[in-house]
Amino acid sequence: MKMTDHTSSNALENHNTGRQTVFPKPSRRAVLVGSAAFLALGLWDCARSRTTPAAPMTFEGLIEKARNAATQPFQPATIPAPDLIEKLDYSAHWQIQFREDATLYVGRNRAPVQFFHPGRFFPEPVKILIRDQAGTAHEVPFGPEFFSMPEDNPARDLPEGFGFAGFRIMRPGLEPDWISFLGASYFRTDGPEAQYGLSTRGIAVNTGLDMPEEFPRFTAFWLGPPEAENEELSVWAELDGPSITGAYRFGLVRNAAFGGHLTRISAHLFLREGIERLGVAPLTSMYWYSERDRAGGDDWRPEIHDSDGLAMATGNGERIWRPLSNPASVTTSSFMDENPAGFGLIQRDRTFENYQDDGVFYNRRPSAWIRPIGDWGPGQVQLVLIPTGDETFDNVVAYWVPDGTTEKGAAFHFDYEIEWRETDPLPDGVARVIATRQGEGGVPGDPLPEGVAKMVVDFEGPSLNGLNRDSGVVPVIDAVNGRILEPIDAYPVVGTDHWRLMFDFEQTGPEPVSLRAYLQHKERALTETWLTDAWVERGGEG
Repeated sequence: MKMTDHTSSNALENHNTGRQTVFPKPSRRAVLVGSAAFLALGLWDCARSRTTPAAPMTFEGLIEKARNAATQPFQPATIPAPDLIEKLDYSAHWQIQFREDATLYVGRNRAPVQFFHPGRFFPEPVKILIRDQAGTAHEVPFGPEFFSMPEDNPARDLPEGFGFAGFRIMRPGLEPDWISFLGASYFRTDGPEAQYGLSTRGIAVNTGLDMPEEFPRFTAFWLGPPEAENEELSVWAELDGPSITGAYRFGLVRNAAFGGHLTRISAHLFLREGIERLGVAPLTSMYWYSERDRAGGDDWRPEIHDSDGLAMATGNGERIWRPLSNPASVTTSSFMDENPAGFGLIQRDRTFENYQDDGVFYNRRPSAWIRPIGDWGPGQVQLVLIPTGDETFDNVVAYWVPDGTTEKGAAFHFDYEIEWRETDPLPDGVARVIATRQGEGGVPGDPLPEGVAKMVVDFEGPSLNGLNRDSGVVPVIDAVNGRILEPIDAYPVVGTDHWRLMFDFEQTGPEPVSLRAYLQHKERALTETWLTDAWVERGGEG
């Protein structure tokens, strides 16, 4: 299920110490902020009095704990009061608000942290511990003092010490949160335009196969001081699932140099049981329809999607764009590579008029770009597309599948960064795809040929500047399970700085047509490589 957007209804005014060196009489704002901090410390001291003494903690120790756990049988999480949790449906859960005066300020940057209450959709409790500069950790016990709720809310009957569902980090002044960890191993940020959209998670296990997908979860978090430059907070997490265990280190950076948020990740994974498919750095998003397949949606809005394509930068320097689609059945596409430079689910279309949604603002949804660090070796980027009939379910997953064994006892280590951006980094020296459209083939005014579709791809970028129809720009197109038909045309669109590639194709069998295209000039690629699967008889859903 798609996670609900998290927002903060903070009543305190925004505050910023800035560079002020003179200290006037405290204002009402300062008194409010100071009182909140004092009360939060009081709640924290109260909570600490109910927990075990502080224990030394290192990340190396957490890795060893995960390694040892993989040799032991899996123990599912215990939900102390399942009947009560079931009563906390969407409406009841929405009534529960974290008390702003209970906010914890963690680390030397005093990052404001708030917690999520458990409920029907997030019933499994997680432990949250605070690490200090000395390397010791105190658990924050779950308790009603952190939340406000109506007197008749079922949550009031939960047993003491139940456990939180997750946490979020607020902006200074308790403005809305910018990153949250909630549900299984899911986490996400609101990107450069403060609008939540796609999510990522710690790991994907057996995704897109003819077997149940496994959802390991973060069972405990250690929140502590930053461990690298410009981080607001570092978070360690323990992963546990039927087939896998893990130790994660997250470095959380708000407003990085590229204009969005940055998440630094070090993941150490151990297989408790053999699995069929390990998905590293998985991204999860939603795609219903766009300008390519508008006929597939009955909604009044022109386009509805959190992401509109998978972008890849291969290890050999090629840039690839695979537009998303809404298939009739689950489809998996694999892209072989070695030491990829990056990949991500991207929302390239940032124009409000193309969505017309002034409620959830799809044009502001963030993109997530995975930047591997170190040697990832050979493997493949996989894209899984699941049919959907509305916008309420995430139906797109992308991740890296490493080559090698995934048998019981195997161990993996991956370092990478997630850049939460407006769009993917600009390709170096080549134009990018800005739109994909599909319709009936043939020429207007002539009888439409049966079993023929038309594909139109628009490109934009400085490599195309100054070129015209007589410059010798050549379209390069390949088709598998299909045939490209004449005429094929590539030309600058009048009144714009775009180039357009247009061609007809037909399907030669029951499988979708796999298409690959780019523009070149004097044997030099002018554009990134465009890839897609397409059906002729179904109007282009691929």
